[in-house]
Amino acid sequence: MKPVHIVTDKENIAKTVLLPGDPLRAKYIADNFLEDAKLINTVRNMFGYTGTYKGKRITVIASGMGIPSAALYTYELFTFYDVEEIIRIGSAGAGNPNVMIGDIILSNGCYSESNIAYEWGNYSEKFLRTDVSLNDKIKESAKELNKVVKEGPTYTIDVFDPYANLDHVYNACPIKDKLMGSEMEGFGILHVARLCGKKATVMFTIVDSKYTPEIEVTSEERETALTDMIEIALNAATKD
Repeated sequence: MKPVHIVTDKENIAKTVLLPGDPLRAKYIADNFLEDAKLINTVRNMFGYTGTYKGKRITVIASGMGIPSAALYTYELFTFYDVEEIIRIGSAGAGNPNVMIGDIILSNGCYSESNIAYEWGNYSEKFLRTDVSLNDKIKESAKELNKVVKEGPTYTIDVFDPYANLDHVYNACPIKDKLMGSEMEGFGILHVARLCGKKATVMFTIVDSKYTPEIEVTSEERETALTDMIEIALNAATKD
């Protein structure tokens, strides 16, 4: 079978991929951070670009929203394009009152009640670790750039948090008091990485919080105001 959602020549995609959810965020990164960026995918307007950053060849491509979409793109990248490592970069909601809007969170593992692991491989785990070696690169990168990254477990949910009361979901989580944030893709990406024997990790910037509902981040700010996280991820991607 050939890939149907990412359609390009294999050599157009680098071994290291940054995976935002939003196609316009992928374009923003290509336009503002990559040198000699080339558009390598437009199927379903899920834009992908390959260029260089500090001399390292890197691909950035959108995954869409939610576990099914993110898992699909992750699988095609790993399986059909020989990608070795994926850094998910996105936005998320705060997981506890000590996490503030604007904080950059590096997940050391994603918890989820999603059925994807059971449906795709008959796995039963609800918590999957991120790749330690990738996380070490990200922490080293943040230190070099004098930027702060907070590390801890995160929750991958199927519902956009601000639209629903999910207290019953979080209260049932066995690590609820340790959660740093919630997002909608990480667990699926990590599960596919496990299936494919590849590396993946998840990082995001906090853009909303039920603990400070009076602070709102606009759609435009969500798209472009994640510069610190993007720079950390790109710098980490240059490390061997």
